[in-house]
Amino acid sequence: MTSNLDARLASYSSPVLSIFRIVFGLLFTLHGAQKILAWPTGMQTAPGVFDGPAVPVGTWPYWWAGIIELVLGILITVGLFTRIAAFIACGHMAVAYFWQHFPKSFFPLENGGEGAVLFCFGFLLLTAMGAGVWSVDAVRQRGRVVGRT
Repeated sequence: MTSNLDARLASYSSPVLSIFRIVFGLLFTLHGAQKILAWPTGMQTAPGVFDGPAVPVGTWPYWWAGIIELVLGILITVGLFTRIAAFIACGHMAVAYFWQHFPKSFFPLENGGEGAVLFCFGFLLLTAMGAGVWSVDAVRQRGRVVGRT
């Protein structure tokens, strides 16, 4: 029974990986856009209140984190240089967790860091698995293979 299910689902793994990458990249891009552009919701000024302005240019570390999230999120969404972008984003989220959340408490549910942990391990997955079939990386790879024949 499970081998039949595995066989049927195997052909979907690369397209589903692409969908995961696109959604994950868009969410990460929105985190950066919120910091840099105060878009689409404005900055969070209190728990559940999003009406503040964008982070002032050059503010350490939040403006720089927003730039990283915006640029890497776009690269990951379109699937360009996905493995290296995801590797850097994974490290970015690990630093965010240990710097901003971990000092408050060990447990992510208690310190508000579950999003950072999920992003970190999602990006680790993309680092290992790549972009999937629907990506600029896949198109570039097909172009190299065609050019060699």
